[in-house]
Amino acid sequence: MAKEITIQLNDESLKVPSGITVKKALQLSGYKVTKFPEKEGLFVPCEVGGCWSCAVLIDGEPKPACRTLVRDGLHINTSLPEKHPPKRIIHGFTGHPVGGVGTPWRLKRVHTYIEVACFAAGCNFRCPQCQNWDITYNGKSRPMPPSEAAERLTVARKKFSVDRMAISGGESTLNRAWLIGYVRTLKSLNLDVDARIHIDTNGSILTKDYIDELIDAGMTDIGIDLKGCTTESFMRITAVKERGLAALYLSTAWKAVRYLAERYNDLIFTGVGIPYNAKLISLDEIGLIGKKLYEIDPKIQVCALDYRPEFKRFDLQKPSYDEMEEVHNVLKDAGLKTVICQTDRGHIGP
Repeated sequence: MAKEITIQLNDESLKVPSGITVKKALQLSGYKVTKFPEKEGLFVPCEVGGCWSCAVLIDGEPKPACRTLVRDGLHINTSLPEKHPPKRIIHGFTGHPVGGVGTPWRLKRVHTYIEVACFAAGCNFRCPQCQNWDITYNGKSRPMPPSEAAERLTVARKKFSVDRMAISGGESTLNRAWLIGYVRTLKSLNLDVDARIHIDTNGSILTKDYIDELIDAGMTDIGIDLKGCTTESFMRITAVKERGLAALYLSTAWKAVRYLAERYNDLIFTGVGIPYNAKLISLDEIGLIGKKLYEIDPKIQVCALDYRPEFKRFDLQKPSYDEMEEVHNVLKDAGLKTVICQTDRGHIGP
């Protein structure tokens, strides 16, 4: 049995077991900890120390509650200083020859770098076939404020002579204060009319007010990965185990796509990504996704991603060209105008 130690939580003494995280200590104290952002409580989405959404003041220094261990005499303050800049772990800052889900198809056919990109650590999903797992679950690198990331990506833009600047992940939207600050700073550093600020996301916490704030800050392009249209498929693909939370994440992403199409169709470029591997999602469900997207906007760009063996799912077999061609046909049959499919031979175009 772990011995008890005494910590200070918001100037009150609290006895907790040794060896637990600050997050667990907060839960034991009755403090609200959430997996979906709410007005009250601490949002702890990634639990690997990557996104820093759960940063609290620990012995006077901001640290992520999800990975910091308690010790006897530790002081915790759940309110960060008002002017403290948010931080998170970011990797990359390099040229990207293909782009992401939110990259227009006409650019993907150019055989050179088409944008520069950085990648955010931390994700609220646990996809066993995660293709960016080495970045997603890296919570040990130095976190940086939004200004530093924006400056570094601006330097990369000049180096690679491109107009598009992208952030992906992991999940880029988890730390809202950080992302808004990053987009706003990136916009201020790139005031020319050709500059495009592109965000790729799973859309799971992308509420209407969050979208509005991102666009006000300077976002011009967005790609949203929809991990299915049924909760069962979503849970299988993402490994989110709590059904209610999985349903909330999935519905939020779909609502985000609809909101962007209905309110910002002429202002923001929106692309949608959908996964395909026969072990994860059926062709019938791909067809249902196509029909739902057609009802939202037949002209929306849809990119089917061929999920390959990766991370913890080396039992998967990468879909063949013929399989992805069938996915393409199913989505086109739903009435969608712009359908792109990843294959081992390159993209099948619209």
